[in-house]
Amino acid sequence: MRTALEPALSVRQVLTLDRVLAGEPEVVAGAGHLDRPVRWVHVAEAPDVGVMLSGGEMVLTTGVLLAGDVEKQAEYIRSLHRAEAAAVVLGLGRAFPAPPDVMRRAAERCGLPMVVLHRPFPFAELTEEVQSRLVRRKFAAVSLSESVRTALTGLITTEAPLQRLLDEIAVHAGCPVVLTNLAHRVLATAGERPAVDDVLRDWERIARQAGGSEGDGWVRAELGGRGERWGRIVLCGYRGDSPIGRLLAERAAEALVLHRMLHGSVHTWEEQSAQSLLTDLVSGAVPAGRLLPRARAAGLPVNRRTFVPLVVRDGDPAQLDRVLRLLGLPGLAAELADGATAVLLSLARDQDAEALTAHFATRLRTESPAVRGTAIAAADPRTAWEDVPAGLREAQHVADAVAGHSAAQDLPAVVRLRDVHLRGLIRLLRDDAHVQAFAERELDGLLCGRDAEHELLPVLRTYLATGRNKSRTAQLHHVSRPALYRRLEAIQARLGVDLDDFEQAASVHIALLAHDAQQE
Repeated sequence: MRTALEPALSVRQVLTLDRVLAGEPEVVAGAGHLDRPVRWVHVAEAPDVGVMLSGGEMVLTTGVLLAGDVEKQAEYIRSLHRAEAAAVVLGLGRAFPAPPDVMRRAAERCGLPMVVLHRPFPFAELTEEVQSRLVRRKFAAVSLSESVRTALTGLITTEAPLQRLLDEIAVHAGCPVVLTNLAHRVLATAGERPAVDDVLRDWERIARQAGGSEGDGWVRAELGGRGERWGRIVLCGYRGDSPIGRLLAERAAEALVLHRMLHGSVHTWEEQSAQSLLTDLVSGAVPAGRLLPRARAAGLPVNRRTFVPLVVRDGDPAQLDRVLRLLGLPGLAAELADGATAVLLSLARDQDAEALTAHFATRLRTESPAVRGTAIAAADPRTAWEDVPAGLREAQHVADAVAGHSAAQDLPAVVRLRDVHLRGLIRLLRDDAHVQAFAERELDGLLCGRDAEHELLPVLRTYLATGRNKSRTAQLHHVSRPALYRRLEAIQARLGVDLDDFEQAASVHIALLAHDAQQE
């Protein structure tokens, strides 16, 4: 069996060489097998030439020792077939002025390409031409192998991320590169974006093809070690020679296995895939329609589904993903840039989205102590994929609005936009210059001194959050009622307001909410 370092010309390619064309070649049998690789060219007249071959040879003959003996002619073809020859080329002349029917029929039955040359042809020239081309190709293959290995090893030693390795592989391959797990879920891609999008759009068919025999430029290599397989890399639509493609895939696989051993696991790759997709959805940098093939290729059901976007503060993506699997809920979980964890549930249209979301939240709190006191924010269900980015941003906004809420324990298990009221609006407008100026103007008397900010602001915050309940405020701050009254009088004096007046108290409350939102 040939290794990837033994590139070959195909029979078809040999027949297009100028020196061959000068001999007016005609394919008389085995026309469906012209893509067979030619490893070597061998000139042989002996009837038992098959015993001298090792496979992959194009045999050149004039048939001088076969003329007049039809049994020898048939056996000659059968011998080449048994030796796995690539093709036989017969020079017409004195021995055979026309293609011999016996040899032609035998070659057709064996599927052996048989070519006849109608004009005299110096076999030595063809042998020299093909051998020199094969040597050059083999040298180029070895050089490419070392170049790829050196480049990828250099990236690994500098702790380059997985995506950088895949980008390098795609540059050498000149085609889209896809990394998958054993279930054909896409973990990462590389290559020119339009070409990658085309591949992902048709990924279901390509995945079946990539899992079986190779053809039409789909070249794969398994990823694994110690008897365990955990993924594969696929060159999608590689246009070079198949042996070179296999070489590239094998070198890529070696590098990816080493990268995993040194820098992470396949689970980390799956998390990175989900993170990339959800981050692009939230940011809106890539239109949702363009992200749909990526979502489908990543294993997320997208046809006729109800999508529920959620955001959990202090959530562990691996833990959330584990709860999804425990409940059998299709979805993706990943950490966003701001440290929050996003979850995108994909439910069948006939399922109760609100009930399943609440069930997920309850199970998550049971399985993950870190989120038991944390609000789980959700957007209203979306039935159109194009609405998912807005839903994720809405859930993110709700999570931000309830972060640090002093009355978080009073919120529902799953918090939605309708539950955050004024706090949610202020959180949404916190970066507006007019809101910032309003907050500074209203609270200027308390913000100008450190003692006031540390002692009086917390009291004001609690007093307003409890609906101006003096008893409750004194209890929460562990002070007596007279002491609380003195602090409230100091706050009113510094701000120049009367907190018993509803409108003035509301104005200060809004300013304080805006100030707190700006500090987050």
